[in-house]
Amino acid sequence: MTIDPAPIRRRKLSDDVEERLLAIVERGDLKPGDPIPSERELMAAYGVGRPAIREAMQNLQRMGLIEIRQGERPRVAAPSMDGMFGQLTNTVRHMLSHSDTNLEHLKEARATFEMEMARIAARQRTLRDIEGLREIVRRQGAMISDHKGFLAEDCAFHAAIARISGNPIFFSLSEALFNWLEQFHMDLVSRPGLEKLTLSEHEEIVAAIERGDPQAAAKAMGDHLYRANELYDQKHYQMP
Repeated sequence: MTIDPAPIRRRKLSDDVEERLLAIVERGDLKPGDPIPSERELMAAYGVGRPAIREAMQNLQRMGLIEIRQGERPRVAAPSMDGMFGQLTNTVRHMLSHSDTNLEHLKEARATFEMEMARIAARQRTLRDIEGLREIVRRQGAMISDHKGFLAEDCAFHAAIARISGNPIFFSLSEALFNWLEQFHMDLVSRPGLEKLTLSEHEEIVAAIERGDPQAAAKAMGDHLYRANELYDQKHYQMP
């Protein structure tokens, strides 16, 4: 038998406090928006000092489970997909910073996801949806010389297609994927010089969605993203 020589670390008091507070939330004793017991109440109930309480609270805040505002008692956070994806940001940063393979996987995952979003949009679009997409393309066209504004409308375009699905998880994931690439691999979403090509491809995607042609919409989206991926790999163009 091989014995692991690493010493057993003692749990911190804050870990126990965090675990007990999580149990309260998971049991439903506290609902979103409900205040957490005060530091003094928790110190008395658990027999620990203020540092352990505060460290536990900070950990729960980083996890997106509680909200802490200046001058107010902490409250149970409302469930939020945006919050959940936001909590993954540092993990994604680490993942993309240390592995080119992970970046390739993320690019492929985004393209596959966006193609399916276009396919669903072509089946479920309404006249209002199409008008919204065309307005985004119009605004983006007016911002060709405004790099930051053009990029923001680019993100809005893809998010709007995901929103047509009616599934808020898809909408939040679309924004998260775009923002992760923007933050950690700017070259993938921002390579000046191809704005007109991006607009032309966006118009083609909208046209296919408006016709109600799922396959054409998915193909247009795939051509759009894989064109950018391929040219990015050649270090010439932008990821839209």
